[in-house]
Amino acid sequence: MDGAFFDGRTSRPHQVDVAISEGALLFEAGGTRHAWPLEGLRVEVLGDRVRLSCDAGADGRLTLSRADWRAVLGRHGRRVEARGRRREGRVVLSLAAVGLTMAAIVFVGLPAASGPLARHTPPDLERQIGDSFDAQLGLGMKTCSGGEGQAALARFGHQLQARTGTPFDIRVRAVRAPFANAMALPGGRILVTDKLIAFTRTPDELSAVIAHEVAHVERRHVMQAMWRSLGAGLLLDLVVGGGSGAGQQAVLLAGSASDLRYSRRAEAEADARGMELLQAEGLSSQGMAPFFRRVAAGDGEKAASPLRELVSSHPDSLRRAQVSAAHARPGAAAFDTQAWASIRAACPPARAPH
Repeated sequence: MDGAFFDGRTSRPHQVDVAISEGALLFEAGGTRHAWPLEGLRVEVLGDRVRLSCDAGADGRLTLSRADWRAVLGRHGRRVEARGRRREGRVVLSLAAVGLTMAAIVFVGLPAASGPLARHTPPDLERQIGDSFDAQLGLGMKTCSGGEGQAALARFGHQLQARTGTPFDIRVRAVRAPFANAMALPGGRILVTDKLIAFTRTPDELSAVIAHEVAHVERRHVMQAMWRSLGAGLLLDLVVGGGSGAGQQAVLLAGSASDLRYSRRAEAEADARGMELLQAEGLSSQGMAPFFRRVAAGDGEKAASPLRELVSSHPDSLRRAQVSAAHARPGAAAFDTQAWASIRAACPPARAPH
C-alpha cells in the first residue's frame, strides 16, 4: 500500500511502499529501511487518512489512507485506533484534572492561606513592598501641595495608630488622581485622592473613610490581597513556563495597590473596626453611613464617573450604610473648622499651561 513518510527533519514527504511482515510495518525512505512494530504504533485519525508514529521511528510520521489501513490490518487496525483514542482520552482527563486542581488552589487554597501568610510576613518586608508601590504610584498620583492639609491628615493617622496594635507607622496623605478612592498600601501608607476629598461633605465622612483604611492596615488585609495576587501570578508562570514574565505581569495587574480587591468579610471587618477606632477616641462615627448611601446612589451624574472606581472596589455600599447606621455613635469631629478647610484646599486646581 502507498504511504507518505515525513522524516521529521525536512518538510518534504517521501512516497513509500508499505508492507506488513512479522508483526511490523516495513518501508524504505531515503535509502533507509524502517521496521515499525505494530504493537507500538500510535495512530491519529485525520479524516480519510491515518497518521502513524512509534518510538522506533523517532520524529518520523507515516500517513496512509484510512481505507488501506483498515483493509490490510482489519481488526488489529481498529484495536490500534481504539487504543489511540483511549490514550487521547487519558491525556484530556489528565489535563482537566490539572486544571481543576489549579483552579482549586487559586480560588480556595490561596484565599484560605492568605490570612496566615499575611500575619507571618515580616513587617520590614511589608514596609519595603509598600515603599516600592508608593514609588510606582507616585509617577501618576502626585502628592498634593497643601502643607497644612497634609499635616492635618498625618496627625489624624497617627492619632488612630495609637489605638491599634499595628507595627506600622500610619502615614496619611492626599494625592491627585482621576478617581475617588482611599487606599492602604503595604506597610502603613494611606493615600486619599483629591476626588475622594471633594466627594466627602463633612469631617465625619472623611474620618470614617480614613479609619476604615487604618483598619485594613491593622488587620493586614492589604497583604492578604497581595498574597492572593502573588500566588495567582506564580501559578500563571507555571502554566505558561517560568521566566516568561507572565506571573510578574499578573502581580502588577491584579495586585496593583490602586486596584486591590478585599473580600466582603475583610471590608465588613474594616468597617466595624474603623468605627471602633473612632469611638475609642471619642470621635463621631456617624459619617460612614451617609457616605456609603451617597456612594450607592452615585451622587448624581456629575460625580458618577470619578465614583466608578470607588463603587467597583467597595461592594454592597447600601447594605454597609445600613449596618454602619445601626452602630454609629455621636462624638467630636475629627477635624476642626480650620483643619477641615485646609484639607479641602490641600489639592488646589492645577494651573493651566500658558
